[in-house]
Amino acid sequence: MTNNVLDNIDMQGLGEMLQQARTQCGMTQADAAKVIDAARTTMVAIEKGERRIKATELIKLARAYGRSVSDFVRPRPVIEPFAVQFRAVYRGHEVEREQIDPVILRWQGLCEHYLELEQMMEAPLPRNYPREYEVSGMPIERRAEAIALQERQRLGLGDGPIPMLRDILEQSVGLRIFYLKMPGNYSEIYSYNEQVGGSMAINANHPEERRRWSLAHGYLHFLAHRRKAVLDLIADQYKRMPESERLAEAFAKYFLMPTSGLLLRFNDMCRVNQKFSTTHLFTLAHYYGVSVEALVHRLEEMDLLPSGTWERLQYRGLKVREVQQELGLEPIPQRTDMAPIHYQHLAIEALDQGLITEGRFAEFLDVDRLEARRIAELLRDYSSGMVEESTHVDLRQLQD
Repeated sequence: MTNNVLDNIDMQGLGEMLQQARTQCGMTQADAAKVIDAARTTMVAIEKGERRIKATELIKLARAYGRSVSDFVRPRPVIEPFAVQFRAVYRGHEVEREQIDPVILRWQGLCEHYLELEQMMEAPLPRNYPREYEVSGMPIERRAEAIALQERQRLGLGDGPIPMLRDILEQSVGLRIFYLKMPGNYSEIYSYNEQVGGSMAINANHPEERRRWSLAHGYLHFLAHRRKAVLDLIADQYKRMPESERLAEAFAKYFLMPTSGLLLRFNDMCRVNQKFSTTHLFTLAHYYGVSVEALVHRLEEMDLLPSGTWERLQYRGLKVREVQQELGLEPIPQRTDMAPIHYQHLAIEALDQGLITEGRFAEFLDVDRLEARRIAELLRDYSSGMVEESTHVDLRQLQD
């Protein structure tokens, strides 16, 4: 690297990137100053863009931060830090913050990568955003169901199940959704700014039914509390939730299990079988892609099952996973990739066009190079349409 590169670089932008990299690896300005044998005030001036950094200093800092020099000198977008708000009941719990802060920083870095790929490939993510919904002046349940019905209509979802919810929110709405490993008590993180748009991180460690609920829950924050970044935890008691969380929980049940469709299917089962058994309950939960507990509570609210049904089933020793296996209910179809589809395809196109190296491709997908090669081949096969020829036959013209 020559000094010419630094002579022509935006020092304020470089300072912001250095500050974010330092924060992400847990170093203070005093720590960073020691790396380059300077006073802390010098480091402050560098991060503010008020003092031009030397090439030797940048090399030392990049090494200390576990980054390459190219991460700082190549043109790339820098976004404002995600100011995620904890629920009031969890504020001040430093243990929780220490657990989740690295996830937030990783998520923010992935969003920066996403914007970089879009600029590189000149292919911005289309945004099919609705207006922000007005949520004041109505009871929570009525507000939640009204928003759920309007969004289902806007997205052409009818009143049936939503089998590929993540794909719909990514591709039909334009949200940036990442599946990241988090501690078990965290469900999703939501944030919005004009540069990134709406973005969510979903706990990859949760079962698919929980992830789908978290997606719907986070979607309500986007629809009704767009500019308020939120980190959601699995609450112990419903009454401890603030109103915005109760609205999000209510929206999730109406969005995933709309009243008209659920009532129709419940009545069909009862009419054909003359009763509604545990088998029907599990089958219906699998059909909607929700947990058995969530469906039971929904049916109780609709007065289709007696109040307290879930507690009685638990008292009788109901083993959900065992029953699912006995009934032969396959796991709910899911796409557990860390990154959105659009993000992955931008990355493979950039790699194939020689705009990024294999190492950079691996960095974008947050994997090692061996795994990056495997993913690259899968993405190339997907992009080239390598599927059985018979799937392309027009069945309307098929004759004996």
